[in-house]
Amino acid sequence: MTDFPPRPLPLAGVIVVDFGQIFQGSYASVLMAKAGADVIKIEPPHGEPLRQRAPPGRATTLPFVMLNANKRGITLNLKRPRGRELLFDMVRRADVLLENFGPGAMDSLGVGWSVLHEINPRLIYATGTGYGISGPDRGNLAMDLTVQAASGIMSVTGFPDRPPVRAGITVADFMGGTHLYAGIVTALYERDRSGVGRLVEIAMQETVYYTLASSLEQFSRSGNVSQRAGNNSGGSAAPYGLYPLRDGFLAIHPGTEQHWRNILMAAGRDDLLDDPRFRTMHDRSRHLDEVNAIVTAWTSGLTKAEVAEQAQRFRIPCFPVRDVSEVMHDPHMHCRGMLEWVDHPDLGNVVLPTSPIRLHETDVAPATPSPRLGQHNDEVYGGWLGLNPDEIAALRAEGVI
Repeated sequence: MTDFPPRPLPLAGVIVVDFGQIFQGSYASVLMAKAGADVIKIEPPHGEPLRQRAPPGRATTLPFVMLNANKRGITLNLKRPRGRELLFDMVRRADVLLENFGPGAMDSLGVGWSVLHEINPRLIYATGTGYGISGPDRGNLAMDLTVQAASGIMSVTGFPDRPPVRAGITVADFMGGTHLYAGIVTALYERDRSGVGRLVEIAMQETVYYTLASSLEQFSRSGNVSQRAGNNSGGSAAPYGLYPLRDGFLAIHPGTEQHWRNILMAAGRDDLLDDPRFRTMHDRSRHLDEVNAIVTAWTSGLTKAEVAEQAQRFRIPCFPVRDVSEVMHDPHMHCRGMLEWVDHPDLGNVVLPTSPIRLHETDVAPATPSPRLGQHNDEVYGGWLGLNPDEIAALRAEGVI
């Protein structure tokens, strides 16, 4: 690639007032921080829920550290009139306010969209909820598990002879955070042209609907709700799923007929290249037991390292199943700078991710540790809002910060 002088991070100069908590809101704001925004994380004086999940003897949690890197941290009690006044002062100077409380929570405190828009018409107000701020389900309490149930994800996850299960990751929260970030950046782009901010809303339930595309297609085609297929494809591909290795399992999903031919060549079964039982995906689906036996005979004698080498050499879309320790130490992601070792003041030397959004011709934002509770109170209230030390001391004494 051609070398260019580094350009500034694209959100440099954007000020974000961040009430994000746990996963959804905090992920949206850490993406903004990694893109150069000045993100000021606001917590209640006792700290946000994710910080409080730390076990006894541990100051914080790894998820909190991951999702709040590159932010400044302050405390603020919005139940106090002076706390609301301080928020108004911040909003006058800010570009974005982000929150993922329940619908109406900020309105009940007198600091919702309608109030803040009057104070700063250029403000982007972003709210992330489980089911949205309108509609009959708006008031339902939402967590990732409940949204997986409501959205249909859980109904298609698991095995046909067992009850539904949750996806093993917090997919709804992070899909919500990704879309919240996209909505904010879209609104900032528009504001550059209109000069006016807007309300941006994301509902987790809605962000995951597109992930049901295959299941929706099966229902549209047959009129029947598809059964949970476990690690199988439900007949849409063959071979497909997990196959045994000497030291684990291999996930395989051939997308073309050539991929199947490549598997045969890697397995030393060139004699089957023209076998009519396996010529097309539909042929193979009718002879699935024979297909699985051929693939298992190939994989069961290999280690993860050996099959990874063969996957590259023969161009086969497969990968050994990794555990989280292997992923955390993945040389590929460390080489690309997605993962890096950071010396954190509370957790010690830990692996932290940067942003998955790659902005070429711009250096990756250097990782800074997540803030301790109220770490930047003096810096923000004094240096940014201009309060003197006596005023800040009074805020502490009154329980405002």
